Amino acid sequence: MIVLVLGLVLFLGAHSLPMVPTARAAVIARLGDNGHKGLHSLAAAAGIGLIVWGFGLARWEGAPLLWQSPPAMRWVAVVALVPVFPLILAAFLPGRIGRLIAHPMLTGVTLWAFAHLLFVGSAPGVALFASFLVWGLADRRSLIRRGAGRTAPPLPPFGRGDALAVGLGLALWLVTVTWSHLFLFGVSPLG
Repeated sequence: MIVLVLGLVLFLGAHSLPMVPTARAAVIARLGDNGHKGLHSLAAAAGIGLIVWGFGLARWEGAPLLWQSPPAMRWVAVVALVPVFPLILAAFLPGRIGRLIAHPMLTGVTLWAFAHLLFVGSAPGVALFASFLVWGLADRRSLIRRGAGRTAPPLPPFGRGDALAVGLGLALWLVTVTWSHLFLFGVSPLG
């Protein structure tokens, strides 16, 4: 689990720098904007690699089960995950969803982590999903404290970007629950 935890610290640490504006400003002052972005990208990529590797190692080593959820929670988690892909895509596709929800990607990631914690009780799963949940909630609080979205212009109508985010997001959710989650992680969300 050490590799997993190291990956989480690296990835979430890189993504937590904006929560401390003075530290972020100091890094940019020292490295420049491009240097900051390069270091952030390198840390995030290394963190993701370590998370994937560490999660696999922890599962292979037979990490302990911390709790066993009731079987019905699987379906609650599957349903709770429906909006995750549309929210994440809305962060990249201009439209009403991205403006209505202050930070749709952060909301999607937080919901993803929460939904998984409803059913996953293994030590590496809890470490992964609880870390992302706590980070997501802390980042949301930080955004509110920093005043993100206070002077938002009027919302645009539901448009093409929104339709793409919802349509592609639901298609990705369907592919994930029926095939790719089993293929990539060895676990079927449908049982």
